[in-house]
Amino acid sequence: MVCSDAWIRKKCEEKQMIDPFVDHLVRYDGEGNKVVSYGLSSFGYDLRVADEFKVFTDVYNCLVDPKQFKDDAFVFMQAKECIIPPNSFALARSVEYFRIPRDVLAFCIGKSTYARCGIIVNVTPFEPEWEGFVTLEISNTTPLPAKIYANEGLAQVVFFQGDPCTTSYADRGGKYMFQKGIVGPSV
Repeated sequence: MVCSDAWIRKKCEEKQMIDPFVDHLVRYDGEGNKVVSYGLSSFGYDLRVADEFKVFTDVYNCLVDPKQFKDDAFVFMQAKECIIPPNSFALARSVEYFRIPRDVLAFCIGKSTYARCGIIVNVTPFEPEWEGFVTLEISNTTPLPAKIYANEGLAQVVFFQGDPCTTSYADRGGKYMFQKGIVGPSV
């Protein structure tokens, strides 16, 4: 079953499934300026990207290898906006902290506003009983620099409820449990 806004609101009130939780869709900032929307929608939740980014760089001409990942493949920056070079990518994290119930699987997909600019957001599913900040991979597929706005919407999370799973992410001792910052690959 796909979970509605009422179901999401109830889980956030009872279990702090999303923290901080914005119980409506925000389209304007406090000064009346348009923002890339975030917050509760009809059948999902539009998460925000934090102001911390790791932007891919080829300065050291290193190989990107998930088994021997080198942190110097990225330049860390903290800013209100992030410029991603052409045909490159950045890692970031969500503003929101998620606590996924045992009977829920969530999928995170990029928002159409960014997709229409050639910016693709890739996130793996949020498995039952996974908890933490979401590490987001933002790809700029265009031949031009692309701008990402911190503290605004970047991706939508859609929740599916079913029978409780036999073995959850927490039961398996998942390696990405309780992520705090931007977490790179781990094998």
